[in-house]
Amino acid sequence: MTHHKIDGMRVAVLVADDFEQAEFTEPIKALKQAGASVVVVSPQAGQVTGMNHDEKADRFPVDLLLDNANPDDFDAVMLPGGALNADSLRVNPKAQEFVRKIDQSGRPIAAICHAPWLLVSAGCVKGRTLTSYYTIQDDIRNAGGNWVDKEMVRDKNWVTSRSPKDLPAFNSAMVTLFCESREQATQKTQNVISM
Repeated sequence: MTHHKIDGMRVAVLVADDFEQAEFTEPIKALKQAGASVVVVSPQAGQVTGMNHDEKADRFPVDLLLDNANPDDFDAVMLPGGALNADSLRVNPKAQEFVRKIDQSGRPIAAICHAPWLLVSAGCVKGRTLTSYYTIQDDIRNAGGNWVDKEMVRDKNWVTSRSPKDLPAFNSAMVTLFCESREQATQKTQNVISM
């Protein structure tokens, strides 16, 4: 199994209040099982609240305020869905800048459900192929993205999925992508050392 390849990899999970809880807890569990170090980053301090569809669910501690988060400190970012969470993050300039920097450097991004809204607002989706919750497909197309209806889409450094029912495929593809990214980063470092 290649699941030890992301030992110590620092993954930012970027959320505001009212995210879809399963799309937060399940990917975090998969990342931690694969050895990643997960940091919950949020525009608000203290705690964030999950949702089970339209019902308020559990509260989770925030590890790092978005204002204090430096994208250069992270190897990857995971974006849970939930319409309210995604809608609030997409208009946040700091959140846009965070994902833009991660994307420009080629580091991996995993986004599910409504989360690609942030990638739209950050100006990242032009020319990219991705999926999302079906209600935001027009936003993605209008921003120049190629929206497809599949349980999981991998496009270069991105993995995207549509909804909580796609979580098994999403989590597996996310861990694979993060592993590959880690291997490439390690090879680059080794090439530099051996030069």
